[in-house]
Amino acid sequence: MALGLNRIWVRFGLWITAAVLLAIAALAAGVLVFSELQYRDFYRHLPSPVRTELESLKSQDLEDSPRALQIYSEYWEGDRLFGEKWSLVIGLAVSLPFGMAVGFWISRRITSPLASMVEVAARVERGDLAARAVKGTAHGEMAEMIDAFNGMVDSLENLEAERLATAASISHELRTPLTVLQARLHAICDGVIDSDQAEMKTLLAQVEHLGRLVGDLHTLSMADAGQLSLRRERLDLATLVGEVVDELRPQLQQSAMALSMDLPMQDGDGSTDIRADTDRLRQIITNLISNVLRHASSGRWLGIKVQTIPDSQGQPWVTLEISDAGPGLAGDLQAHPFQRFAQPPGKRRREGSGLGLSIVKALVTSQGGTVSTGVSERGGALFTVRFPRY
Repeated sequence: MALGLNRIWVRFGLWITAAVLLAIAALAAGVLVFSELQYRDFYRHLPSPVRTELESLKSQDLEDSPRALQIYSEYWEGDRLFGEKWSLVIGLAVSLPFGMAVGFWISRRITSPLASMVEVAARVERGDLAARAVKGTAHGEMAEMIDAFNGMVDSLENLEAERLATAASISHELRTPLTVLQARLHAICDGVIDSDQAEMKTLLAQVEHLGRLVGDLHTLSMADAGQLSLRRERLDLATLVGEVVDELRPQLQQSAMALSMDLPMQDGDGSTDIRADTDRLRQIITNLISNVLRHASSGRWLGIKVQTIPDSQGQPWVTLEISDAGPGLAGDLQAHPFQRFAQPPGKRRREGSGLGLSIVKALVTSQGGTVSTGVSERGGALFTVRFPRY
């Protein structure tokens, strides 16, 4: 019942009905007041004996008797129908302004949140993303609409802030290797340094860094546009994780990382089968493990676990957990770990493009999965990737 009353059309209909009833009540009250005044004027002009006789008839409930009607017809001044017309005119004169006032008040009450939204929309159009619509006394569907509208403006403000931060970070990331390349190439041209093999490797490393950055940005832009090329097929997540770990084992050994893997045995039952793009999934696993090697190698431990867990509706999801024993996510990254260039320009280490986790989220969500962060059993970072079981 309460939910039905919160419907906009139901509430509007009730308000209009109340306004109509109030206008009718005002009309009836005006007619009654005029009739009463007219009767008092008639009664006041009656001769004393006739007034006494009429009062006696009224006390005996004989107000409709022939004698009472004779008194009314004899002493009532003016046309009775004419008096009723005037009572109706006066009633309308009272009720119409009252009804219009109530109608405008109801209209203002209902449309004031909409007027606030229009004003905020105009300010947003001019670039003022700090404006928000005022809810006021609105509730029900109207309040939900205002909350959704303000949430949309919040998202626009966050996107604009992320766009500006991304533009600043991209310019910083591009400027650094380009500056190095420009300075060293000028030095080679001026004969200050020799263009030997070591120098060429240094220049090649800067070019490769630029290539990785451009490639990562291209992947993200294609994911945002929904144009990411995906070849989704049935695959075993546990088997693929094992293959990627074997490929990265030299890097793990170089960082002295103790590896703890919990992969279910494959009996052909498809317990960890999902539908995804094999190459993109390799990229996801590689990025997450590389993130551990880059930022949590001090913990000297890497945990990898694949399991199938049902959700609240009983639907099975294949889950990949990658955890470490490092310092964990920094305080300023916990709220937005997958944001592009989450750290300000100049604070990141030189290796990597700063887009690894953003790519992970884009690739996971584009394939119908989810990714989240947490705290591992050893106090480090925990990344959990989930896909529906095939």
